[in-house]
Amino acid sequence: MSHCSSRALTLLSSVFGACGLLLVGIAVSTDYWLYMEEGTVSPQNQTTEVKMALHAGLWRVCFFAGREKGRCVASEYFLEPEINLVTENTENILKTVRTATPFPMVSLFLVFTAFVISNIGHIRPQRTILAFVSGIFFILSGLSLVVGLVLYISSINDEVMNRPSSSEQYFHYRYGWSFAFAASSFLLKEVLV
Repeated sequence: MSHCSSRALTLLSSVFGACGLLLVGIAVSTDYWLYMEEGTVSPQNQTTEVKMALHAGLWRVCFFAGREKGRCVASEYFLEPEINLVTENTENILKTVRTATPFPMVSLFLVFTAFVISNIGHIRPQRTILAFVSGIFFILSGLSLVVGLVLYISSINDEVMNRPSSSEQYFHYRYGWSFAFAASSFLLKEVLV
């Protein structure tokens, strides 16, 4: 009985580790962490006009409405003179979320290292120290990722709170599926240990 449950735990930890690695890898490499839309509201008939809509990741910003529709630019170059963002707060949001970028990258490196060490430990069960070391790497990876997620959320919330309110303008934002993948990866990594 204990041999079967040990084998099941080994398989389960490998599956969770692979899923955590895959999810954080997809999250880091895609650009759907945040959706933002801003525009104007006509006071006469309460209709809205979208001035700018974009989705942003850690590396790239893509516009899907407004003057820049269909254009994608690298994050460090989003302040090029020919790109017209509606408000300064939108620019500030895109600047401040970059502070969170290193943490998911470190998490990706740590979870990859943990996954490799864990699988070597499964292949050579006499080396029990590898399971302990891989557990430490999984925990560090999860902590790095959650710090990045908290920084990402707080930097957006800080800028949204500083937006001037106006009845003629609207601003909406929501987190995308890449962000959800990163959060799911954190949960998998912490359940693994």
